[in-house]
Amino acid sequence: MERRLAAILVADVVGYSRLMGEDEEGTLASLSHLRKDLIEPLIAEHHGRVVKLMGDGILVEFASVVDAVNCAVVWQKDMAEEDLRFRIGVNIGEIIIEDGDIYGNGVNVAARLEPLADPGGICLSGSVHDEVKHKLKLVFEDLGEQTVKNIEEPVRAYRVVLDGGVDMTPRTPDATPAKPSGKPSVAVLPFDSMSEDPEQESFVDGVTEDIITALSRTRWYDVTARNSTFTYKGKSPDVRDVGKALGVNYVLEGSVRKSGNKMRITVQLIDAATGNHVWADRYDRGADDEFALQDEIARRVSSALNERIWQDVAQNFGQKAAEDYVAYDYAFSGIKLIHKIDPIAVVQAEEYLLKALEFDPDLFPGNLGLGFCKLAT
Repeated sequence: MERRLAAILVADVVGYSRLMGEDEEGTLASLSHLRKDLIEPLIAEHHGRVVKLMGDGILVEFASVVDAVNCAVVWQKDMAEEDLRFRIGVNIGEIIIEDGDIYGNGVNVAARLEPLADPGGICLSGSVHDEVKHKLKLVFEDLGEQTVKNIEEPVRAYRVVLDGGVDMTPRTPDATPAKPSGKPSVAVLPFDSMSEDPEQESFVDGVTEDIITALSRTRWYDVTARNSTFTYKGKSPDVRDVGKALGVNYVLEGSVRKSGNKMRITVQLIDAATGNHVWADRYDRGADDEFALQDEIARRVSSALNERIWQDVAQNFGQKAAEDYVAYDYAFSGIKLIHKIDPIAVVQAEEYLLKALEFDPDLFPGNLGLGFCKLAT
């Protein structure tokens, strides 16, 4: 087997599973157009070699690390106005060449850096940064040591700060959380892939992104953006630390295991304050249609999470101080009735919630519950 030192670029389409679910033919046509007319000519111009296409991803080899980073920067700037957006990871290391494909730790690190990039962004390894920092007029943000899945040593990562219309807002998961809105809040951590097949990573990330998208459609609780939660990809953080860093009440985590034509997905909803599990479920399905499975899981998790959060919130209403008890008790009683999904129960729930608002017109649970009643009638 041939070995050599190379710069490796890995790119992946942002939200590909969701886009395919919304418009399969249009997404495939757009991706094919971008690859043929923009991406592949750009790679050739920078003396790169397309090693292989991986669904919505692409693996590229360069002899020069400067060429690789220049290609990535032009790529992201040229794509800023396109419908599809990419994340790019770049690493340098020794590769093994066999039958035209490339393998090795250098490739694996590049693949792990790609999900750490922002949409439309570029994430470099420390070795790439050290090679190009004095050769290219670019600005870099040090993301620190990143512990990534299946890589023994932590990887130093740097973000390329781009301009020209590319959204490169820095991720700040450890910053002071924004002022709470008063709504329940949840963060969906990247699901773990229990398979040794690296190509399953994109499917597992798609499941996570679809669940975030499904949960974000509701106005009744806040959902942390993907950019913040995916900084935990490949890590095993304490959920209580995640809750403090992201300012959320709940954390949803899970795993995906594929065996032959069978798929098992497990999900757990955790109280971020205590670290206790408040809800869990498991889904066993065939894997013939992965996109349909992603959509089904996202819908079921969204529905179950919505109900479970409000049950938990309702229980907490009943534990308020005595002076607040009357208003919260009415709100608590009304919310319990809403979940019966019965027209008569909804009418009764509305009566309870209106009484709660008589005692406290600004009571968030009362106003929120009343909104649910309006939607149900």
